[in-house]
Order: sequence, then structure tokens, then C-alpha cells
Amino acid sequence: MRYLPLTHDDRRQMLGLIGADSIDDLFVDVPVSARLPGPLDLPSHEGELAVERALSAMAARNRPAGAGPFFCGAGAYRHHVPASVDHLIQRSEFLTSYTPYQPEIAQGTLQVLFEFQSQVAALTGLPAANASMYDGSTSCAEAVMMAARVTQRRKAILSGGLHPHYAQATHTLAHSSGVATERLLAEVDGESAVISVLDSETACVVVQNPNVFGTVSEFTAIAQAAHAVGALLIVVTTEAVSFGLMKSPAEMGADIAVAEGQSIGNGLNFGGPYVGLFACRESLMRQMPGRLCGQTVDAEGRRGFVLTLSTREQHIRRDKATSNICTNSGLCALAFSAHMTLLGGTGLEALARLNHARARALRAALVEIPGLEVVTPRMFNEFAVRLPRAAASVVDALAAKDVLAGVPFSRLDPSAGMDRVLLVCATEMTTEADIADFARALRAEIAA
Repeated sequence: MRYLPLTHDDRRQMLGLIGADSIDDLFVDVPVSARLPGPLDLPSHEGELAVERALSAMAARNRPAGAGPFFCGAGAYRHHVPASVDHLIQRSEFLTSYTPYQPEIAQGTLQVLFEFQSQVAALTGLPAANASMYDGSTSCAEAVMMAARVTQRRKAILSGGLHPHYAQATHTLAHSSGVATERLLAEVDGESAVISVLDSETACVVVQNPNVFGTVSEFTAIAQAAHAVGALLIVVTTEAVSFGLMKSPAEMGADIAVAEGQSIGNGLNFGGPYVGLFACRESLMRQMPGRLCGQTVDAEGRRGFVLTLSTREQHIRRDKATSNICTNSGLCALAFSAHMTLLGGTGLEALARLNHARARALRAALVEIPGLEVVTPRMFNEFAVRLPRAAASVVDALAAKDVLAGVPFSRLDPSAGMDRVLLVCATEMTTEADIADFARALRAEIAA
């Protein structure tokens, strides 16, 4: 039988207290056609040991990223996370704490978030950063909503190089709030196409660097064109390690920068939880979603930390709130901050250079394969290749040989007509043997 925490007598007493004859009486408002005909097809209850065995067998069907050659990226990246990071975030005062609703009594939590904000500001080059958000895609969506508030306009232009999932998340939130999103056709190197569709109704343009195809771009001209019509420039980054080597969003004229912070301090974790980075120009600070922690001194001159800005509807009146985001991904932000502290500026640059070197080695191996074309002109640690046939079928074939070859672009955007495009990525975790195994398996598969 199923696991039921209540006995028959328990249920009888509860039903009698509310005046119901049976449990079915509680669902009379649900149409019969919408009800299940019986219990779900699930196994009967078992003891703890049997359940552990069953769940372990199910988990064993998954293939961990570290089980062999792994070249997937597309917004989620395999990097080394030092053991000290996990040790720090599992301290009880961090692991069990949540959002500081009475913030001043949680000085440790506030200091962690303050340090996190300082690091995000340094990475993006923008002076104001918030105390983290859900992830990169929802940060992108919140940035568009923020731009609409600032400019009092209701249209956002999304570059064809923006990750399709980010575009979808942005469209979902924007559409529900009456903001139109115009997404350009997917292009490997077409970020500048946004300039041609700018007009006086545009609230913002959203570009990505490196873009979803791995192309590294310069956005100064786009920023100037956007500002000329009164629009804001939002720069998205899905690979945070790239900040160690590339020009910052602020240096290219960005008004708002958002990013996914998973690459630093956080494992792949089957897709989450992740942590969103969000920074902007100081003049826009009061329109930022989420929270902002600040540093001050108390009455005796001692350093302390406070919740300087709270713009969520949980803190203030709904009509005054800038967002209803309900968490700050505190533990993931702590992992990010701990890893960044261990790396420092020099360490992050060295890590970024190592990633770029690994990607160059991968590219050099793949360009030798007949029938394969590298289509990304300028890359950091990820690039796109065009195969002679559908990329999804090639990925499946190589997975059967224990090589995870990358992400077919058709999986991200089935409507783009890029079925033969494969996104591949190399990080510091990629070895020379991995590259050789991948190249050998891919060559054989294309030739078959």
C-alpha cells in the first residue's frame, strides 16, 4: 500500500470535525473529467534500504559530466570548484540561514552579500550591484523590465545572439507586463543588426557577450546608437569566467549588465540552483530589482552592514515595488564569492586564459576533420561548428561511445533552421586526452 502518515481513525476524526462523510467530499468542486480514475502508478511503500536501492539505480542511469570527455556549454559550464568552497558554504550559520528579514541582526549574511556585490561591480565595471538574483535568464528579464520603467517605453530588442532560453524567459515576463519583445533572427555574428531596428519607442537592446554561438563582440557602437535614441544597452554574459579576459560591459557603454554566476563556485547541479548577477549605472540604482546591502558605521563608529535598498513587494507596497523576486540565491552567491575570493583578480585572469587555450586546442583539433566547419569567428572558450548532418544525431551517436560532444543548437531553438550547428565548449577541466578522444570519435562518425 502507499505511504500514508495518518491512520483510518485519524482520517475519520478529521472528516467528522469538518462535517464531511469521505475524502471525496473535499473534491466535489473538481469536475469528474479532471480527476484521476485511481491512484498513480507508483510502487508500493518500501523500507528505507529498499528505497535507497531503487533511487540509486535510477540515479545511476544519469551520466555525470566528469565520467568522460565532456564538451557541453550553452549557458552551463563545467569548472573546477575548490573543496574549500563547499566546506565554507556548509558551515551551519550559512547553510541554514535565509533571507535576512530583520537584516541588521544578521551581520555575517549581510557582509557576505556586500562582498558579493563588490565583486560583481568589479567584474562588470558598473558601480551598483544587487544582492543576487535567481539566475542569468531571469536577471535578463528583470533588466528589460527595469529599462522599461526607466525609459517609460514598452519595447525591447533582443539580439539574435542572445541565448534562446534567456529570450524566452524575458518574453514571458515582459509579455505579462505589457512590454513587447522583438527578437532578431539567430546569427553567429550579427549583434550589430540591432542598430537597424532602433527607434524612439525602444526601451532597450539586449546583447550577449560571448553570444550563444561563442562569438566575442564589441558593443561600443551599439551603445552609442541606443543612447542616441534614448534607449538603454543591456549586456548579458552566460560564462562568468570570461570576465577575467574580456572587456567589461561598462567599458563598452552598457547601462545594465546581467550574468549567470554558475561558472564560479557552483557545479552544474543538473541545471540549478544557479545565481544571477546584476549591475547597473549608479543613476539607475533605485530601479534595480531585489536588494542592495550597504556598509556603514554604528553610533560608536564601528563598521556595520545594513539592507540599504529593498525594492521587493515583500518589503514595501506592491505598487512601489520594482520586482517580486523572492530570493537572493544566498548560498549560491556565497559559493560564488568564496571562489572569487580564492581566485582574486590574477587568478581569474589565469583561469580565463587557461579556458581560452583549451578552446583553441579543441578548435585546432576539430578543423582538421573533413566535412566540419568552424563558424564562430572570435571565441572565448566556446564555439559553433557546422556538421555534414543533423547535430542531434551526431551527439546521440557519440554519447553511445561515452563522449558528450556538445549541445545541438536545434535543442535550444528548433525554429532557427540550424539543425547542423553544434555548440562545443572547453574549460580548464578539458584534457588533451579528452580532445583527442572527441576528435577521433567525431571524425569516425562524420565519415561513417
